[in-house]
Amino acid sequence: MPELQLTSQAFENGGPIPVEYGYTERNVNPPLEVRGVPDSTETLLLVVDDPDAREPAGKIWDHWVVWNVPADIESIPEDWDATAAGATEGQNDYGETGWGGPNPPDREHSYRFLLYALDEQLDLPPDATKDDVYDAAEGTVVGKADLEGTYAP
Repeated sequence: MPELQLTSQAFENGGPIPVEYGYTERNVNPPLEVRGVPDSTETLLLVVDDPDAREPAGKIWDHWVVWNVPADIESIPEDWDATAAGATEGQNDYGETGWGGPNPPDREHSYRFLLYALDEQLDLPPDATKDDVYDAAEGTVVGKADLEGTYAP
């Protein structure tokens, strides 16, 4: 069985995320490709965060939390309307719903795009945070993939 994979046509794993996806630029999500979804998957969960924000922000900064993504999705287009696809977008750390692009205040940061295959749907309100979603997803993960990119001020 193929392993769950997450890639982007906009940047290579470990490479720079194009400036246009930044919070103070176009502030839209980059395109993503999903492959190798396990057969037992009911939905997907996507989290984008910045672990390098611990020093300036005091915590890992959450940029995008999307759950109940259809398991048969193969492509997440740039500036994706997750709600139209049947998914739910939660709160990012800008206090907004949906994508909040990279905006490091001090230096180049690394951004993690974390994809989880879940064997059930999550019943959460749209104002749920990453911690809420992770708590609800505990015990339901049947696959995981990640993609990393960097972004500099």
